[in-house]
Amino acid sequence: MHEILIVDYGSQYTPLLARRIREMGVFSRVVDNKRFDITKEARGVILSGGPQSVYDPGSLRLPESFDLIRVPTLGICYGMHLLVERLGGRISAGSGGEYGATMVGVDKDELFEGIPDKLKAWMSHGDSVESLSEDCEVIARSSRGIVAGIRKGLLRGLQFHPEVCHTECGNRILSNFVRGICKAEVNWSIEVLEKDLIEGIKRQAGEEKVIAGLSGGVDSSVAAVITSRAIGTNLTGVFVDHGLMRERESDEILSILRELRMNVRILDAKDLFFSRLEGVADPEQKRRVIGEAFIEVFEKEARRLGATVLLQGTIMSDVIESGSSSGTTDKIKSHHNVGGLPERMTLKLLEPLRQLFKDEVRLLGKSLGIPDAFLNRHPFPGPGLGVRVLGEVTPEKAKILQQADRIFLETLRNNEEDRSSWQAFAVLLPVSSVGVKGDRRSCGYVIALRAVDSSEGMTATSHEFPWYVLKEAASRIIGEIPQVSRVVYDLTDKPPATIEWE
Repeated sequence: MHEILIVDYGSQYTPLLARRIREMGVFSRVVDNKRFDITKEARGVILSGGPQSVYDPGSLRLPESFDLIRVPTLGICYGMHLLVERLGGRISAGSGGEYGATMVGVDKDELFEGIPDKLKAWMSHGDSVESLSEDCEVIARSSRGIVAGIRKGLLRGLQFHPEVCHTECGNRILSNFVRGICKAEVNWSIEVLEKDLIEGIKRQAGEEKVIAGLSGGVDSSVAAVITSRAIGTNLTGVFVDHGLMRERESDEILSILRELRMNVRILDAKDLFFSRLEGVADPEQKRRVIGEAFIEVFEKEARRLGATVLLQGTIMSDVIESGSSSGTTDKIKSHHNVGGLPERMTLKLLEPLRQLFKDEVRLLGKSLGIPDAFLNRHPFPGPGLGVRVLGEVTPEKAKILQQADRIFLETLRNNEEDRSSWQAFAVLLPVSSVGVKGDRRSCGYVIALRAVDSSEGMTATSHEFPWYVLKEAASRIIGEIPQVSRVVYDLTDKPPATIEWE
């Protein structure tokens, strides 16, 4: 099967490259920048962007053994700088930085086949090309005259990011490289992925018993179903009731999981989680505490069942934001199932969905026969309301947020708006605000409402509900929850914000 190798130099967008190429029906694989071999199946190589500068001491380089002539190679941002440097050119810092949407003019080249002469591209660089070797050509420049594309034989370089949705014709540019220049065949699909994952799970788990950490979310459920297909009764699902689920959601989730014929055990750990979270306000520490508490519960149950492997529904966006996809990727926040795990664990981890994005997980779930009604549920974080109660988490605050979140989602359903956004939820802020209730002064909590549109969770835009829907939700929350005095709506996109507040 033909494949495209993506060499990871630490860009937040690296896994998006793999996803865009898989969407074309061509298999792609992210490989480590320090050790990789060009396989016989490889039809091309993409060098990702990254946060470093090529002229800094100790910055990542191309391996000396890397053959620039063997297969077509595309360098993106930092990857282009690596190519320019290896070819004898020079990269420098200074006034050449560009960030955000930038107009780019392109010349005739296979990479730009079917592309307008000018396009809006997404830039994110502080360094730029100062000079090129004599045999290297410029094939694109930004509106400021900065080199935005280069060519030499089978090599191409782009200063902008074609993999992000903000770049016009980005998918066409990548397709021109993958299908046109690399001549890669279309031979990959979700069905092929399903088969490969099942075989991989069988190899990794062997005859060992596995417990699945079930949160009721799409990711952990899809991971459990496909693992069940691979190892059968050697898998036991464990649902931890930590007191941080949405109101009445535990019963709904268990009903759905049992419909999927999952062998599920319910563990009540509310007292453990609330006691561990007492006095904890820092978001990173909170995620670590929650992650460690989960592992403590899982390890205890694993000993009882004789299990040695823990199955998690970790997906690529969790890995990226936790700074774990590459040794140079910047950490945005530690997800409880990645950066929040304790250093020492007795259980081995099984994470079959680690290379997939949310929309790919849903497609895989559909292929596995999981009902659409379940797959299209709004995403819910593994730590639950623990990361939606900002600051210290207490049973009282969790109950207030459960009520506010229920009212918000009920209001959306009643107005047939519950499926119009990708995700919608409420957040309890750690501040008090003065209000007036019944002609008397009141002072209560502030609830923030959040809804976004997205596909893979890596980027998102705030959702525009009809104004009367938001007004109705705010009125009900303040009227039905005495401890709340104010409701606000979050209009921030991702980036610059993340989808969750913590």
